[in-house]
Amino acid sequence: MMKKIAFIGVGIMGKSMVRNLLKAGFQLHIFARNKSKAEDVISEGAVFHESIGDCVKDCEAVITIVGFPKDVEEIYFKEGGIMDSALPGTCLIDMTTTSPKLAERIYEEGTKKGLKVLDAPVTGGDTGAKSGTLSILVGGDKEDYEVCLPVFQAMGTNINYQGKAGSGQHAKLANQIMIAGALSGVCEAFTYAKSKGLDLNILFQSVSTGAAGSRQLDTCGAKILEDDFAPGFFIRHFIKDMGLAEDEAKASNIELDVLSTVLAHCKRLEEDGLGSLGTQALIKYYQK
Repeated sequence: MMKKIAFIGVGIMGKSMVRNLLKAGFQLHIFARNKSKAEDVISEGAVFHESIGDCVKDCEAVITIVGFPKDVEEIYFKEGGIMDSALPGTCLIDMTTTSPKLAERIYEEGTKKGLKVLDAPVTGGDTGAKSGTLSILVGGDKEDYEVCLPVFQAMGTNINYQGKAGSGQHAKLANQIMIAGALSGVCEAFTYAKSKGLDLNILFQSVSTGAAGSRQLDTCGAKILEDDFAPGFFIRHFIKDMGLAEDEAKASNIELDVLSTVLAHCKRLEEDGLGSLGTQALIKYYQK
């Protein structure tokens, strides 16, 4: 069983994932652009490295969870990055939500170098990351998925193999399409109810256990009622995910009208300087 893991990207999600891996007994070697933001997990036992190359060498697995596809491309393919530094046989696990085509490229290039490559984006937000109950959507070779299963089990509870390289990313984009519809439904329902003079707290209690109940209502709906717009998941990252999904939909000649509408609304909020708020801030589009 592998023990030594390199982890790149110690942000809102990554930090909690590092903690859960440490609790499970793995040795964690981490890299972050800003060391000060990782001081707490360093004090808890993670070993910090000044470069990606130093971080990944001699590790049995490399986990990455960064912001955008350009960030993924940089850490994997830039000189001195993961592809240059990981030893043959190392498992490369990208848990960023990124382009399926980029996932396929990493797989193809990694396979040529004797590396085992999986795309494994997650869903469950910061709450799932903290509690170790993430859903993990895995693409790549089935045998590599099975080798890495103990690593995934340290971070999540709903872990599923989706298919060949890129399939994990396609599954995650489908997840984001569902969230777009559910979250916009919550925001529109609250907007309608408020316009009719209803008490939103009573409405929330009334419908949350009925047919309209959803995870988005339970989490984002509750935060909206408390005027809590702190990010569990940034609007700017949701825009990135929805944009990737829209591009893939167009490539398949399908129109996803709800997705496109929610994407346009979130872009408007980002233009207004709200991109660093949580996705529940979509309600602000309706409050103008």
